[in-house]
Amino acid sequence: MHSPERQNAPGTELLGLARDSIEYGFVHGKPLPINCDELPAGLSDPAATFTTLRLADKLRGCCGTLEASRPLAADVAHSAFQAAFRDSRFDPLDQKEFGGVSLEVSVLSPMEPMAVTDEADLLSQLMPGTDGLVIIEGWRRATFLPKVWEMLPEPEQFLAQLRLKCGLPANYWSARLEFLRYHTTTYAEAGPGP
Repeated sequence: MHSPERQNAPGTELLGLARDSIEYGFVHGKPLPINCDELPAGLSDPAATFTTLRLADKLRGCCGTLEASRPLAADVAHSAFQAAFRDSRFDPLDQKEFGGVSLEVSVLSPMEPMAVTDEADLLSQLMPGTDGLVIIEGWRRATFLPKVWEMLPEPEQFLAQLRLKCGLPANYWSARLEFLRYHTTTYAEAGPGP
């Protein structure tokens, strides 16, 4: 279920882990190692996450996973490191920028395959502001988190830009296309820095 950006106890822990993993990455060049045996139950359950970095209200990195393949805490540490240092759209984060970066951690629900007959059917099923969407065509795959609806509020525009992100023409349609829907619970820092 999508939930508005909020900050609470698990969110504070996850945001702290994300920030710690980036700090660790500056020194060690890899994500913060997580000892899963010492985690509270909720943080040791498998989960898929994305971490988004913003600097002066502009995107500065966003990476994550779509499948829950590691404990929540370890996935956050990994996605934060990737967003800071491995997002191919940006240079690696500089330590001078780090204090001005605000973090957002999104925990993904399980993926739900969508049965669609054509583009109109897909567009009618999408819930703007709520659905994250994955598009798959052969080896190509791309996603937009629900947060992207804020910049692309029209379903047609959202889908066209997602196809471009996937390396397809904006108006591409094929019976081979697959779509997966998911929701996120998002935790965001109130402003830059801890």
